[in-house]
Amino acid sequence: MAGASLVLTDDSILSRLDQSLYKLEKTFALLSGLAVFSLMLLAVGSVGGRNFLSQPLPGYVDWIEQAMPLIAFMGIAFTQRDGGHIRMDMLVGALKGRPLFMAEFITTLGILLLMILMVWGSWAHFERSFDFAAPMWSRDSSMDIALPIWPAKLLAPVAFSVLCLRLVLQLFSYARAIVTGDPRPVAVPMIADAATQAALEAEHVSGLDSDKNTQG
Repeated sequence: MAGASLVLTDDSILSRLDQSLYKLEKTFALLSGLAVFSLMLLAVGSVGGRNFLSQPLPGYVDWIEQAMPLIAFMGIAFTQRDGGHIRMDMLVGALKGRPLFMAEFITTLGILLLMILMVWGSWAHFERSFDFAAPMWSRDSSMDIALPIWPAKLLAPVAFSVLCLRLVLQLFSYARAIVTGDPRPVAVPMIADAATQAALEAEHVSGLDSDKNTQG
């Protein structure tokens, strides 16, 4: 499982592209978090309505179905950028220099090829649902309150496309590191050692404490 990682930055075009894409990824991750919070509010409303009004929230399951792509897909590029996805750190962490970057390049390329197929398949799935001539532009809808399903289906290819952009940037950075021998490439997650990880965690906690003191 991935541990703490560092993503280095500088003034290069690659790093600027990385940081610009990171802003979009953070926005998508925020939407994912808001979707989780919204489902919590829906659950409270549904349970409260059932207990106090003998009437649960209409279309509760339908809204859950609509929110699931937000929760499942919108944060994957953000997590990929920060090196948060599950991987074999015990194996990768034993490599250094060019062998490390070659291993990262090969695995990242494999992910990119898979995600390109996922974009193609999920977009085809969206096209089967979307129709300008149909009511609410949808050929299908949810079973309870008839919500159009195409917006939820559109989220998958959008999120996967952003992930593909992230993977392309990482592939370029790994390839440049392989060619130049740069031990600290930008725009890719570098595995932190135990000392660095502890320092990062201490900095994070101290930052939270200072914020609390400032607010107090």
